[in-house]
Amino acid sequence: MKIINAVAAATLLLSLPTLATAMPAYARAYKQESGYMPSCNACHTDGGGSKLDSFGEEFKVAGKNMAAFGKIANKDSDGDGISNSAEMQAKSNPGDKKSTPKNPGNWLDIASLIPREVRHAFPGVLTWLPQDALLTKADIAAAKKMGVELSADDNNTIYIPLVDRRPAGTGLIFAANYQGKDFFLLMTTDKKLNISRVSVLHADKVPSAKGLKVYDQFVGQAVNKVSISAKAPLEQAVQLAVKRAGMLLYVRLRGA
Repeated sequence: MKIINAVAAATLLLSLPTLATAMPAYARAYKQESGYMPSCNACHTDGGGSKLDSFGEEFKVAGKNMAAFGKIANKDSDGDGISNSAEMQAKSNPGDKKSTPKNPGNWLDIASLIPREVRHAFPGVLTWLPQDALLTKADIAAAKKMGVELSADDNNTIYIPLVDRRPAGTGLIFAANYQGKDFFLLMTTDKKLNISRVSVLHADKVPSAKGLKVYDQFVGQAVNKVSISAKAPLEQAVQLAVKRAGMLLYVRLRGA
């Protein structure tokens, strides 16, 4: 799997002009601390935007910044008997008990940067561009004018499949919340930012979120036109999450 650099991205993404730098911000911080670029699976169970693993949770609690690495360096987040700092130095995954310095596994393979569900949604695509979706104050203000409240907590990673060196759509993994419990959804769009799919990625805490008919209602909608019309609270939670995720895509990729 090939990941193109930021210079090539600037040329390719003619219709998506406002993307940030080419690798997720926390991955860049990890590289600064460890000397190498991790996959998103250091902090997430299945790529950027999915549920945080044990290391990701502790990194978040510690502040999600460079100082946080020092705060959790001597902890053993994944419970494999090896400290986080030792695992990072050995290029094993501090968030995966199965990955140890003696047997790090394939977590650093380039393919690991793209969650498998996102890859499966775009069969045959071999070239990907993972991009930060870091909201600026202008982005948040633009979203608010369109009726959607966003914040820095909505920062995410956008996965862009490239076909013939051009963007063919987007993939985004994001959280929805129901009765204080998070579950995770996957949304894909075409290159015009019309929704092609919304599906459940992880819903262990809210199993009733699986199989809802509401997911089919999003197909074909523009990401900035999602409405909240459901009467059932759980379906409303899904619609709200999709609306927020759609607006994140819109303000980041269309420069609203």
